[in-house]
Amino acid sequence: MRTGSDAIVRAADLGKQVASPEGVLTILEGVDLAIAAGERAAIVGASGSGKSTLLGLLAGLDTPSSGQVWLAGVELGSLDEDGRARLRAGSVGFVFQSFQLLPGLTALENVMLPLELAGRDDAAEAAAEVLARVGLAARARHYPAQLSGGEQQRVAIARAFAPRPAVLFADEPTGNLDRRTGQKIIDLLFELNRERGTTLVLVTHDADLAGHCERQLELDGGRLVA
Repeated sequence: MRTGSDAIVRAADLGKQVASPEGVLTILEGVDLAIAAGERAAIVGASGSGKSTLLGLLAGLDTPSSGQVWLAGVELGSLDEDGRARLRAGSVGFVFQSFQLLPGLTALENVMLPLELAGRDDAAEAAAEVLARVGLAARARHYPAQLSGGEQQRVAIARAFAPRPAVLFADEPTGNLDRRTGQKIIDLLFELNRERGTTLVLVTHDADLAGHCERQLELDGGRLVA
């Protein structure tokens, strides 16, 4: 089901509950939001406020207990797991705090992976181009264990941007990096965002990173308060 809204990411009355030894735990409740194409939005809040859970729901990595999410005009609840995977492959990039690179693949091969899954004949050339853009042309044949944390995160960013996604989600992209390296990653993220017009939705505790965004969506106790 498609929506007529011009928002590229939208949630309506979104909720998430999980079972716990103490009973049902409410992580998110009644979340409504809309993010326009090309916008930069930061999801902020204290630890345990539901930030990463919300990001996973918006990206279609998890399913809500209640409410609806539209991504690139498609209501995710109308899709099965394979359908959500196809939508993510065509429209979404994701950057994780822990990099999530495949250790048995080189930097180049990690960046090539989403392009190959999309059936791109030029996967190697396109991956090499974006690796060069993030300053890692000389490290293309290195494996993740041979790279620093900042270099691994640059590979992860290259992998996320390589398919030119409509939306890039980032979960604490500077969380495992020192401040100087984190600042370089922030600059790179927003340079690529401006160059490619990708919508950027990120979770962060980093005030500098959040401050680069046009809007901050604050969660408190699983509810959107600002």
